[in-house]
Amino acid sequence: MASATAGSSSPPTPPRADDSPEPSLPSEKVYVAVGREAESRATLLWALHKFAGAASFVLLHVYSPPKLLPFMGARIPAAQVGEQELASYKKMELQRVNHSLDQYIHLCAQGKIHAEKLVVESDDVGQGLVELISEHHVTAFVMGAAADMHYTKKAIQLSHEEMQECRQSSGVTHYSVEKSASLSEMWCVANTWLCNSIGEPQIERTSSDPFDISGKVMMNNVVLSDTESARKEAYEEKCRREKAERELFEALQKAQASENSYFREMKQKNELEEKLTTIMEEIESLTVRTDELCAKLQGEREQRVVLEKRGAHSDRIIKDLMLQRDKALRETEALRSRKGESTPTEERMMHITEFSYSEIKEATNNFDHSMKIGESVYGSVYKGFLRHTNVAIKKLNPETTQTQSQFSQEVEILSRVRHPNLVTLVGACKDAQALVYEYMPNGSLDDRLACKDNSKPLSWQLRTRIASNICSALIFLHSNKPHSIVHSDLKASNILLDGNNVAKLSGFGVSQILTDQFKATTTLYRYTHPKGSFVYIDPEYLISGDLTPLSDVYSFGIILLRLLTGRSGFGLLKEVQQAMDKGCLQAILDSSAGEWPPMYAEQLAELGLRCCNIRRKNRPDLQTEYQKILVVCHPTSSVQYYRMS
Repeated sequence: MASATAGSSSPPTPPRADDSPEPSLPSEKVYVAVGREAESRATLLWALHKFAGAASFVLLHVYSPPKLLPFMGARIPAAQVGEQELASYKKMELQRVNHSLDQYIHLCAQGKIHAEKLVVESDDVGQGLVELISEHHVTAFVMGAAADMHYTKKAIQLSHEEMQECRQSSGVTHYSVEKSASLSEMWCVANTWLCNSIGEPQIERTSSDPFDISGKVMMNNVVLSDTESARKEAYEEKCRREKAERELFEALQKAQASENSYFREMKQKNELEEKLTTIMEEIESLTVRTDELCAKLQGEREQRVVLEKRGAHSDRIIKDLMLQRDKALRETEALRSRKGESTPTEERMMHITEFSYSEIKEATNNFDHSMKIGESVYGSVYKGFLRHTNVAIKKLNPETTQTQSQFSQEVEILSRVRHPNLVTLVGACKDAQALVYEYMPNGSLDDRLACKDNSKPLSWQLRTRIASNICSALIFLHSNKPHSIVHSDLKASNILLDGNNVAKLSGFGVSQILTDQFKATTTLYRYTHPKGSFVYIDPEYLISGDLTPLSDVYSFGIILLRLLTGRSGFGLLKEVQQAMDKGCLQAILDSSAGEWPPMYAEQLAELGLRCCNIRRKNRPDLQTEYQKILVVCHPTSSVQYYRMS
């Protein structure tokens, strides 16, 4: 600390070592710059010798905060050390400085010299010394040489007035620095600097010399001995200090690492506890919610079972009543025939149950959209609950010009016929233009082939049975007495499945009753604008408008091919024909139906292609082919026919 920043200029020629002490300065303070090095003790002894008559000494120390801190034998930048560690290191350094200064004060006390200490802090030692000289108007200043024997050139210049005040006082020579002088312009005597004026080659002395020659030699010996001892102590102190610094820094680092690790672990623990608490709350909430849903689901299942039992019971009652009614009507018709009275057959209309508009609205919740289960260009179908029974209510579109004719046509046809594979007409409402049918819980064949609402795919056995159901219904309609009935709108969406997957035909709005007068001719009925879905329509019907039972046969052929492949009707006829020609029918069969028996699959595919022959005369007779279908599905089944009343 006692040395300033290194410079390049050589120090001035020092005076001789045997110079006598300066005269007493009773009213002056001598400022001595000291540090913790061994040289500082020698500097102080020299100053005590030279200024034995001074009033007091001020031991001056400029503390410069370190830029590098010792760590495990190396030095690290102070900027990389935490504030707490830096403050601890600084406190330890200042304690050592004060300890050294206390030793120097004790040395002065032994010589009965009053001394005090002054410690200041500055980033630059030389700058700090110059500022202290200016601030305290220092007239006598002693500073030891730098450790590297070079001396600073940098110093803050003092004003000329301040320098002049320090020139002469009470007849004693003072040691001052001119305005243009710097710390480098000082004399070096026995490794010690003494301020003096520029241009003064010698240190001025008083007329008297308090020491004789023998005293000088003794003093020099004491100084050298003390200097050597101080150097040794300083080196040992330096080693101990560096070791203590390393140990302290290592301890601080370990303490800081342990503290950081502890805080990290506490933070992680708190975070885990918060997450665990949140997860437990979510689990508890989900558990409560799951219990509520399970209880609700169980209640709905029980209610559903009860409703299904009631519905099945109601359906059986309705069918029994209908069968009894049909039997009674037939018996009544027979009695009337024997008596020569007119019969319902002659009136072309049977009596059906008529429902009021308010009943229909209540059953459909005022035709609520959520109750809708089907829709077409002719109208919408709603699920309803009418007179304690689940029913399907078809409300015809009032904007369609043919609504009234379709309503009358369906009522006329379905009120006259009964067949297990025809949908049952329960009743009608003229005011609402609505028809009430039995409810078919499994929807349409079109929906089931598409597995709508994730429904289970139809097995190949069930598909062949559906084909036999439709074939039986068509045979019944085409051979009906006294007039044949052509459905003319046969398609998968008009084939409905009940709770047991029994297929029943619906959609008789465009069906036609063929009279006997056309049976002897090729054309039985002619339409200017053919009705039905394009994929299923007979090509000859499209071209000529001629409607015959063979038109239904074509549509039935498309239904067969769809049951086999599960595909839509567009381009299906060509695909199946190519597969049959190449002998790779299995490649296009619907695998979701299970493993089709090759022989049965080929028989049904061949029948479907024959039904779809472009020329009507080459299409098969369904009544003849029906037995072949039964062999595939039910080998022991037989044909049942129901005639018009």
